[in-house]
Parts: sequence; C-alpha cells; structure tokens
Amino acid sequence: MKKLGSQKIKAYILLVTAVGKETEVINSLKSLQEVKEANALYGEYDGIVEVEANDMQHLNKVVMQIRRNSAILKTVTLIVM
Repeated sequence: MKKLGSQKIKAYILLVTAVGKETEVINSLKSLQEVKEANALYGEYDGIVEVEANDMQHLNKVVMQIRRNSAILKTVTLIVM
C-alpha cells in the first residue's frame, strides 16, 4: 500500500527476540494501534508484525517504539511498495 492521498504505508517487521520471549513480545505488540497483525514464527525470525502508518515519519516512530522493547534483539523492516 503506497502513500497516495489517504492511503497508509504498510510494512512488515521481522523480529528476533530473546529466547522464550516470543509470545510475550507478540502479545505486547498487538496492543499498538498501528499493528494490524502480529504472529510468532519458527525459523530464523521469531515474529512478524504487520504495521500501517500515515507516512514515513509515523512509520519511523512506530518502528522505534517497537525496538524499545528490551526482549527484541533485532528487527528487519520491509516496506510494501
């Protein structure tokens, strides 16, 4: 979803969490208004979060808010074109 007029920016954020913290992190992120879906994963990444933001500045604020969680060790943000 590109930012065109009233459309929002959509991004997927891949998460690496501390061992055993996957479910706790995912559940906490579901409370954020911009998070549309959050799921735990098996594999290289421990979770994936779908985010919608009004613009790039808003997306950056959301990503920074997510990254403040001390149980999240690494994030990779993929912005949908």
